[in-house]
Amino acid sequence: MACDCHDHCEAPAARRRAADPRWRRVLWIALLVNAAMFALEFGAGVRADSAALLADAVDFAGDALNYGLSLAVLGMAAVWGTRLALLKGVVMALWGVGVLAQALFSALHGSAPQATLMGGVGLLALAANLGVAALLWRWRDGDANAESVWLCSRNDALGNAAIVLAALGVFGTGSAWPDLLVAAIMAALALSAGVRVMRRSRRELREAQAAAG
Repeated sequence: MACDCHDHCEAPAARRRAADPRWRRVLWIALLVNAAMFALEFGAGVRADSAALLADAVDFAGDALNYGLSLAVLGMAAVWGTRLALLKGVVMALWGVGVLAQALFSALHGSAPQATLMGGVGLLALAANLGVAALLWRWRDGDANAESVWLCSRNDALGNAAIVLAALGVFGTGSAWPDLLVAAIMAALALSAGVRVMRRSRRELREAQAAAG
């Protein structure tokens, strides 16, 4: 059926998701898990002197904010969810740039991180993100907002697995370079996902504007 309610018309998928209490519950769980992991991983990153852990901690904070914003727009017009997704894409891309800057600073001034602490916290973060990703799996093919939430969780799990491998590399070589390499990979994932979400969000906004016109 054609949309004839302009800015207040929601896409069917977004409307069904907003009305589903399971989606709201999953977002709350994801928000709480990410907020708790930010506090834990930031402290561990400082103690371990790990650029990858610090970068991942900041990502946890950004994800917690994203989940909170996603909760805030539930029930609103679909265009607001798309605008939120565009904002999240920008945040993801900026986070990637920030991680690159942190890795460069650590390469110039840092020392080899504590591999045992780095690996242990990396495993805990991986378990947390795999759990969140499993909860979000069924909504991964929704609109740009739902896709951005899924991509954040997927990238986090990949980044955590890389942190664990980097910890093994640091332990075996005594060098900071495995840690810095993983930080750079995480930055590339964030930039790629951010650009993908921004492109889809802009396309959905253009389609919404065309429908309204």
